[in-house]
Amino acid sequence: MMTNTLKQHLQKLHLSGLLSSLELRLQEAEANRLPYAQFLELLLQDEINVRHQRMLARRHKSADFRESRSLENFDFSFNPTQIYELATGHFVRQHRDVLLVGPPGVGKSHLIQAIGLEILKAGFLVLYRSIFDLVRELLTQETMAGEACLLNKYLKPDLLVIDDMGLKILPPKSGEILLEIIMRRYENRSTMMTSNRPIEEWGKLLSDVPAAGAILDRLLHHAEIIPINGRSYRLQSTIKQPPTKK
Repeated sequence: MMTNTLKQHLQKLHLSGLLSSLELRLQEAEANRLPYAQFLELLLQDEINVRHQRMLARRHKSADFRESRSLENFDFSFNPTQIYELATGHFVRQHRDVLLVGPPGVGKSHLIQAIGLEILKAGFLVLYRSIFDLVRELLTQETMAGEACLLNKYLKPDLLVIDDMGLKILPPKSGEILLEIIMRRYENRSTMMTSNRPIEEWGKLLSDVPAAGAILDRLLHHAEIIPINGRSYRLQSTIKQPPTKK
């Protein structure tokens, strides 16, 4: 039986995982006559598991996904299955980039967040942002120090996920902001983006053709471009819903 002194020691050492399972492990060890080494191994594994789950929870919160998405509940009947290869995180280890291109509604945002979640589970730091939030945050910084601090936030993650490129034309200077992020992450960290418009139209979207050209030159150098085609994923989901009774 666990004593109060033992409980206090575990609390002082912040071994909450071990504390939560110790009573059960003591009963298990007594019932099965476990060797001391095996008993200690089980206790330490309990602590490791709890710390790992806490780490994932912190990283998930830090990633700031818009929605909780997974690959298991995505309909791949009209989309490429190489998405599963991306979810292994191999491209992140190689500091390569990914661009998902396709019309609105086919599930690009779903996929990019689901892939990001799987990569997060593999132990990488991930940050999700829509292109609008990214640009807005940097444009509203009034000091150089504030801008540098925020820029570092986008440079630190192993994988930066930038969603919704092409939904509408971006504010002036957006091209400069995006270019600096892409250039400084180039061959150092991975970037994954979605675009609703062909890459040939990025100059118009950014109102800056030279910046768009420089962005694409670096982004596409080590990038895998995946077209996501088919019927609208959102529209298909709507059609599957039973009609509401009036």
